Amino acid sequence: MRTTEVRMQLIHPNITRTCKEAEIYESQLTLDDMTILELGCGKADHTRNIAHAHPSAQIIASEVDAIQHAKNLASERPSNIRFSDFGAESIPLADRSIDVVMMFRSLHHVPIDLMDKAFGEIHRVLKPGGLAYISEPVFAGPYNEMSRIYNDEERVRCAAFGAVCRAVENGLLELVSETFFQSPVQYRDFAEFSKKHFKATHEVRNVTDAQKAEVERLFNTHLGPEGVKLAQQVRVDLLRKRG
Repeated sequence: MRTTEVRMQLIHPNITRTCKEAEIYESQLTLDDMTILELGCGKADHTRNIAHAHPSAQIIASEVDAIQHAKNLASERPSNIRFSDFGAESIPLADRSIDVVMMFRSLHHVPIDLMDKAFGEIHRVLKPGGLAYISEPVFAGPYNEMSRIYNDEERVRCAAFGAVCRAVENGLLELVSETFFQSPVQYRDFAEFSKKHFKATHEVRNVTDAQKAEVERLFNTHLGPEGVKLAQQVRVDLLRKRG
């Protein structure tokens, strides 16, 4: 898929590192005193963690899902977070105004035909030398085998990877590094899993009873005394706007 000098991989055959994502971005980015744009912030868990860890940073966090955006606006938050409701393909910010753009597993939620436009917008708002941190779930592993039953994202995840590759191949952004890791995932029981995954507000899933039953069957094969402990495979592409 890619012809640039550093080979990018959609899937890594042997991911050995398991950690929380904060360990990855904290090791790759300087966030103190930075102006940060997070696209597709969801419940803003990462947003809040970054804001607390780096109080000198200013964070603009966008979420297009109206229900979740309203919850974010109504929530308690550090003063260095500003919530907004624009999409990655249309960023209402000035040229060269952002030091770091972050997308935590949200690029594949951008409509496929708008992904390239999103990278054009990311390039536009980044300062010269600014960084784009793009993490995406890998379509592999036991956790994925459950989720694909009711939410098969293979096509959109491949499209997201293709958009990253084109941004690099076309010289819009340059690849700094590509990192694979496993993010730990834990659920007390199937009810907790169901609440999180079957009732997401950002997309209509229409999960059938048969699908729920098959997911629960697989879920129970991993069930132990402390619930289900799995890992979601994740790829992080760190990109830079040339100065």
